[in-house]
Amino acid sequence: MMKRKHDHVVIVGGGPVGSVAALTLAQSGIPVTVLEREPAPIIDYRASTFHPPTLDLLEACGATEALVVMGLKAPTMQYRDRGRGRIAEFDFSLLRNDTRHPYRLQCEQFKLVAWVHRRLAAISDARLLFSHAVTDVRQTEDDVVVHVDTPDGARTLRADFVIAADGGRSTVRRALEIEFAGFTYPEHFLVAGTRFDFRARMPDICSVNYTADPEEWYLLLQIPDMWRIVMPVDAQREPEDAVQEASIQRSLQNLLPRTEPYEIVVRAIYRVSQRVAATYRKGRVFLAGDSAHVNNPLGGMGLNGGLHDALSLTARIARVWHGMGGEDELAGYQLQRKPAAVDATNAITQRNKRLLEERDPEVRERNLGEWAAIAADRDRAYRHLLDASMIAALRRCGMIP
Repeated sequence: MMKRKHDHVVIVGGGPVGSVAALTLAQSGIPVTVLEREPAPIIDYRASTFHPPTLDLLEACGATEALVVMGLKAPTMQYRDRGRGRIAEFDFSLLRNDTRHPYRLQCEQFKLVAWVHRRLAAISDARLLFSHAVTDVRQTEDDVVVHVDTPDGARTLRADFVIAADGGRSTVRRALEIEFAGFTYPEHFLVAGTRFDFRARMPDICSVNYTADPEEWYLLLQIPDMWRIVMPVDAQREPEDAVQEASIQRSLQNLLPRTEPYEIVVRAIYRVSQRVAATYRKGRVFLAGDSAHVNNPLGGMGLNGGLHDALSLTARIARVWHGMGGEDELAGYQLQRKPAAVDATNAITQRNKRLLEERDPEVRERNLGEWAAIAADRDRAYRHLLDASMIAALRRCGMIP
C-alpha cells in the first residue's frame, strides 16, 4: 500500500483532460489542486468530437448530460471524394446495442472545460489556480515536489501524486526526462470556422465528412454554431500566410465556390505530430492526454483518448486512496492505456491521413472502392464503426465490457 503524506493530488494543466481528472478525483473525496499556466481558460476550437463510449464513461461525473445540451448529435459520418462527392456513409445506429449514445457528439472542448471548472468551484477541496506555470518536478519515495511560477513569485507545492495533463510540450514530461518518440508532419494543419450552412449547397452531406483529395483533402465538421474545416497547408508555405483572410477564402472557395466571400469566424494553424511517451509513469507522477500521446485530428481520437486516460487513472488513484488497491492498481494504468494509444489511436489516425491524401491513381481507386464496399456490407460497417468510435479499443484494454 502506498503511503500518503499530504492528502493532496496536483494536476498540471487545466484543459479538458486535467479538468476532468480533477473533477473525478474531487467527486471521490480526494483533495486536488489544478495548476494552469494561462491566465484564463483558452477558447480552443482544435477538438470538438466526443465518441459514443466516451459519453458513456463521462456519465458518472455528470459531464455527458451537459455535453448533450451544449452539443450537436451527429448520427452519421461520410467518406467523400472532392470530385465525386459521397463515397460511403456510416450510420452510428448500428452501435445501438453497444453504447447508450449511438452518435458522435460535436461540442467544442472549451465548453466542457468551462462546465467542469464551474463544478470544481463548488467543491471545497478542489482548487483551480490560473497563471501558475510549473517549472520543475522532483520526487522522493513518499511525495512529489512541484515548483511553480505564480503572479506572487516562486512557490512550491507538495503532493502524494501528480497528474501531468500539460499538453504535447509537457514541462512535467521533460522534467522527468521521459522520451517522446515519434514524428512531426512536415505540413501544418489549418482550422477555419464559418457560419455558412454548407447543407444549403451540399444537401447530401452530413455533420461529419472526411473528403479525400490528392492535392488538398479536408475534414468538414458541423458544430452547434458553425462549420469547422480542417485542411493541410503545404510545408513550403509560411504559416502566417495560410491564416490570412485571402488565403482562407481561396481554400473555402476551392471547397465550394460561391459568389460571396465566406464569413470566417475562427482561424488557427498548428503543427501535428504522432508521438507516444516511453512511459506513462515515473514514481508518483503520471502522464495523461497529450503529455502522453499526440496524434493527427483525423478521427477525433486525441481528446477522447486523453479523457479515457483521465478516467482510467483517477479511478485507480481513488481505489488506492480509499484502501481498495495497491501498487498493482497504479501499475495497471500504463498497461491499459499505452497499447490503446499505440495500436488504436496512432494507427487509425495515421491510416486515415494516408487514405485522404493518397496520390497514386490506382491506390486511390482501390481505397474509394473499399470504403464503398465496407459501407454496403452491414457486418463490415459495424466492425468499422466499432474501431472508428473507439469501442473496440476500449474493450481490448478492459475499460468497457
